[in-house]
Amino acid sequence: MKSDVKKVVLAYSGGLDTSVILRWLQDTYGCEVVTFTADLGQGAELKAARDKAKLMGIKEVFVEDLREEFVRDFVFPMFRANAIYEDTYLLGTSIARPLIAKRQIEIAAKVGADAVAHGATGKGNDQVRFELTYYALNPKIRVIAPWREWDLNSRTKLIEYAQKHQIPVPKDKHGEAPYSMDANLLHISYEGKALEDPWVEPSETMFTRTVSPKDAPDQPIAVLIDFERGDPVAVDGKRLTPAKLLQRLNELAGANGIGREDIVENRFVGMKSRGVYETPGGTVLFKARRAMESITLDRGAMHLKDEMMPRYAEMVYNGFWFSPEREMLQAAIDKASARVSGTVRLKLYKGNVIVTGRKSPVSVYSQETVTFEADSVYNQRDAEGFIKLNALRLRLNKRQKD
Repeated sequence: MKSDVKKVVLAYSGGLDTSVILRWLQDTYGCEVVTFTADLGQGAELKAARDKAKLMGIKEVFVEDLREEFVRDFVFPMFRANAIYEDTYLLGTSIARPLIAKRQIEIAAKVGADAVAHGATGKGNDQVRFELTYYALNPKIRVIAPWREWDLNSRTKLIEYAQKHQIPVPKDKHGEAPYSMDANLLHISYEGKALEDPWVEPSETMFTRTVSPKDAPDQPIAVLIDFERGDPVAVDGKRLTPAKLLQRLNELAGANGIGREDIVENRFVGMKSRGVYETPGGTVLFKARRAMESITLDRGAMHLKDEMMPRYAEMVYNGFWFSPEREMLQAAIDKASARVSGTVRLKLYKGNVIVTGRKSPVSVYSQETVTFEADSVYNQRDAEGFIKLNALRLRLNKRQKD
């Protein structure tokens, strides 16, 4: 029963959707609403969200800076797995949801709330990501998903509701409702409007974190990234906290037109969707980390990690961050990452990330062994027996066919 809900913690951005939800919860459930706004590096002025919530009669307003926790405990562990969904998407939205939901559950316990709510639609992945986390951390929590309950089933109706209740409707630079966007330190995504047609090219005016590659500097810039035990710790010799390191890479990569992706992806709920993403720093970090692994990981360990990656990426995409299988894979990945230490040198140039060097104090690359010059550590005659043993089953198979 709706009357059974006494207090609900709402994941609140201050945007149109969650502002409408805030008012709708008050009107429909007659319950006390607590708002929670997470600063994950989205770049928005969060004071406005706090002020807006208070203006709408909210007494308990939580606005928290989670940038360091986000990068340290969620982004970096995911990057140790080299996770990329459907060979393209670096999971920027996916990895943010479990942290937001985790903090909602913690706040609910703190303020004595019996329910949590989110603004994800009934067509998307985020509803799954939020709610799987809620139930994993508090199996008894009541979940309210307004998009699955109300009759405001379109953007137009949402705007009409907002205007009726004097809720400000955000506008883009053209005076229209903006794209559906999600932003954090790792990425920003754009969906909806003209992008719903996968044939329509994104407008250049839409992008906010990257210059167009054609407008990027005509000279490449060199970047050094230092790794320790699988995680980046310094850029160009300067040690930085996780969040500040990712922000620095965002600045360098964005200025050089790096990190744009136009994707049609398979949602967990069954439909395909088109989205455009900007992931500047993450794109550089992904390439650099692969280069670091290439000289520090044994072949077997590296190939096994590559086999696990699609499964890991799918878990994150589908919302199973707090699942036993993700934690099990993470333990194996972290074990392998323990020796991923050293420095990678890259060039950033007009949308391209070019690896130009890598070195490590624990490198398993042996120049003495691989050289084309004369050496005393490798007997080339040994290859003959190796080849014949591997060919034995092929030769036997051929004889059977003949």
